[in-house]
Amino acid sequence: MSDLNALAERVAAALIARGETVAIAESSAGGLISAALLAVPGASKFYVGGAVVYTARARLTLMDIPQKAMDGLRSASEPYAVMLARVARKNLKANWGLSETGAAGPDGNRYGDAPGHCCSAVVGEEVSFSATLETGSDQRAANMQTFAAFALEQLAQTLEALEA
Repeated sequence: MSDLNALAERVAAALIARGETVAIAESSAGGLISAALLAVPGASKFYVGGAVVYTARARLTLMDIPQKAMDGLRSASEPYAVMLARVARKNLKANWGLSETGAAGPDGNRYGDAPGHCCSAVVGEEVSFSATLETGSDQRAANMQTFAAFALEQLAQTLEALEA
């Protein structure tokens, strides 16, 4: 978790310096993104909340995303990650939304993605960025850590680019 802690501290410092907040919607990382951010002292200054959106029921109940909104989308894709980040940001009234979705392993998902497949998105007022990672590994716990680090790194880089 030390890599995640260092990334979370980078994100926290950037958000605090900007006076901004983040909302999280994660899936295959299983709460590790939120845990890393909440481990930073003073997290209440920048973290407004998060959800582990692991099933269609969680998507509907926790995020208020109806099945109809999924028409033409599939989970574990960049467009879905962008939607999750956008909804988390809006619902929790945060400056930033950060999401992650994928297939941690040891098997792939029902959409044909191999284990180690992860999509993440960062959404702000005028920023929307998504990316895909393929670890090539079927090691569930290691993939979960890698997925969380991938998402946090995306947010850190986005915030740092805005300062440049």
